[in-house]
Amino acid sequence: MSLLRSFIAVEIPHEIQQAIHQSTANLRKGVGSLIRWVAPENMHLTLKFLGDIPPASVDILTQMLRAEADSFLCFDIHLKGIGAFPNLKRPRVIYIGIQAPAGLEALQRGIESASHRLGYESDPNGGRRFSPHLTIGRVRQGASTSDQQKIRQALENIHIDSLGTARVDSVHLYKSDLKPSGPVYTKLYSVPLKKI
Repeated sequence: MSLLRSFIAVEIPHEIQQAIHQSTANLRKGVGSLIRWVAPENMHLTLKFLGDIPPASVDILTQMLRAEADSFLCFDIHLKGIGAFPNLKRPRVIYIGIQAPAGLEALQRGIESASHRLGYESDPNGGRRFSPHLTIGRVRQGASTSDQQKIRQALENIHIDSLGTARVDSVHLYKSDLKPSGPVYTKLYSVPLKKI
């Protein structure tokens, strides 16, 4: 029985994925090969990375998601700005910023806590506070100091204003198949949030 590499996430609308792709075109041109870019259709807001799960766990996880989602009303998130983790001096992850109401953090905490009760490891960030962001690229391993400086300068010279507002009305359980061309994400289950 093969395991499913899986995660729980919020979908980003196609129009916003395209807006991000267009607004970062010059950045990709300038530092392209130094960064592994996320394909626009793969951009999503991760709420919980589960790792490798047996297929039999999908039912239990969907029940947990239904129970959690049932406690939350739909809400909007606003995408704006660009940054890097852990910081601009030592960029490892390039991201688009997300402004969201407290409901997003509460939803993520609820999913994290319910997943932990099911036996999934707690957040690998060492318990750091949830920081909503949309990963758009990862700096390639072995990037030299001058490469990192080039990336930092490119990030400092790019200004990304509002990219749009997305309605969060459901959460999704995905599986990820790692291919040589990049990961392929497949939705296994979607759970709606409560409508107002």
